[in-house]
Amino acid sequence: MGLAAALLFLLLAAPAAFAEQYTVGDSSGWTTTGDYQSWVQGKTFTVGDTLLFTYGGSHSVEEVSKSDYDNCNTGNAIKSYSDGNTVITLSNPGAMYFICPTIGHCAGGMKLAINVVAASGNSPSTPSTPSGSTTPSGTPPSGGTTTSPPSTPSGAPSTVNYSFMVALLGAVVGIMS
Repeated sequence: MGLAAALLFLLLAAPAAFAEQYTVGDSSGWTTTGDYQSWVQGKTFTVGDTLLFTYGGSHSVEEVSKSDYDNCNTGNAIKSYSDGNTVITLSNPGAMYFICPTIGHCAGGMKLAINVVAASGNSPSTPSTPSGSTTPSGTPPSGGTTTSPPSTPSGAPSTVNYSFMVALLGAVVGIMS
């Protein structure tokens, strides 16, 4: 019974071990000098991953709609953060949009658009187009540049093989009964 409980614990903890944290802007952080359209290129953001925004007191982060992102509108934020060290968990697949609401910062390029893909098996996923969007799969939802879908190296930490975990759960249940 103890072995079965240990296996069950490992099964439930496995998805967290595969999540990846992305520091927005890498070592520069969330600043007015960042090129976030370039930063996002080649990255596959998966449900369970996190974004870490690091920034000084003159900045903050707002999660906004696509329309507010495109127009740099700050009055309708979905969520707002101002702690200087913000961690945002990517909980759902689809497009997500972030801006700095400080006057002039978003218009100057301090904004980030990402596509979050559902966690899947070991093969890379192609992001689905968010409802109501004409953004082709595999491109940043910003509509700025068109790129091919980012590739994920084999065994990348941001993928989870749920089929394996379901099979393991079945085995654990079989051992316990």
